[in-house]
Amino acid sequence: MDSSSNSSRVSCWKKHESLIRILFVLLLGQLVSFSMAMMSFSSSFLAKLGVDAPLTQSFFTYLSLALVYGAIMLYRRKRLLVPWYYYLILGFADVQGNYLVNKAYQFSSITSVTLLDCWTIAWVIILTWIFLGTRYSLWQYIGAVICVLGLGLIFLSDAMGSDEGGSKPILGDLLVVAGTLFYAFSNVSEEFCVKKKDLIEVISMLGVFGLLVSICEIAVVERKSLESIQWSTDIIIGFAGYTLSSFFFYTLVPFVLKLSGATLLNLSLLTSDMWAVVIRIFFYHQQVDWLYYLCFALVVVGLIIYSKTEKDPIPLSSLVNQNPNTDYQVLNEESPGSRDDATAA
Repeated sequence: MDSSSNSSRVSCWKKHESLIRILFVLLLGQLVSFSMAMMSFSSSFLAKLGVDAPLTQSFFTYLSLALVYGAIMLYRRKRLLVPWYYYLILGFADVQGNYLVNKAYQFSSITSVTLLDCWTIAWVIILTWIFLGTRYSLWQYIGAVICVLGLGLIFLSDAMGSDEGGSKPILGDLLVVAGTLFYAFSNVSEEFCVKKKDLIEVISMLGVFGLLVSICEIAVVERKSLESIQWSTDIIIGFAGYTLSSFFFYTLVPFVLKLSGATLLNLSLLTSDMWAVVIRIFFYHQQVDWLYYLCFALVVVGLIIYSKTEKDPIPLSSLVNQNPNTDYQVLNEESPGSRDDATAA
């Protein structure tokens, strides 16, 4: 009698844990999406002020990450679990993605950039399938399609109410597509690192190497643009807003990647355009088309379907009970066991 009672309790707890995990992941995803919307708002605010310095915007982001999480790494006094050159590649890819997509706003419309930014989802599915061996179920594909269909309603609404086309739309579109490939590579690489290694190390090293890459590229590409900026209080506020929102973005992203993966992260980011609408309502007092509400509902349904049918989800306890002394496999280095086997042979 006691055994059956205990088994029912365990079964009930597992169901509740699964539900809590799904809600927690969806909440984190929406916090990341809201942070991205604030980044977009800050970028558009700076663009309206005549500022064309996407690399400098990223510079302050990486600087804040390096200072905060780098200090934690120094306090730990532990060696890197991943070779530094992997983080250099990750930082380079992330900087290029930020630069290309932010630069595209100078040539194409916001609607086109946001639409083409969805290419990240396709790239991520392909890269995780090839390099991480991720296999998606039919229901996960259905959930992803529902999310994209929901986003399509936003563009239908925007197309009916906007004539904005951009100065060089073809160039802007090509920049976005190239940027999404870098974004996808960065997301997939970061997913591998946070699931196999340490969250704090990944964020801090992304900040350090992203900072170094940004400095090198600013000196070559953006020096004249910086010299032409007429600094004012509004511009400083714009940079501060972008830095703060992007800091929270990069802080939360590894948790979503660890609990679910790069695909769910990018599906969650589809709602950033809807959060941007909410921001515009408060700042510009714009009216919202009813399609936005339907769109939000579709994206939420798609995210729930994708999360509910995810294979081998990582439990929430993995975030709480992380053991910093775990024996990790060091990349491109022989383990002591393999050396002993070779000697014995």
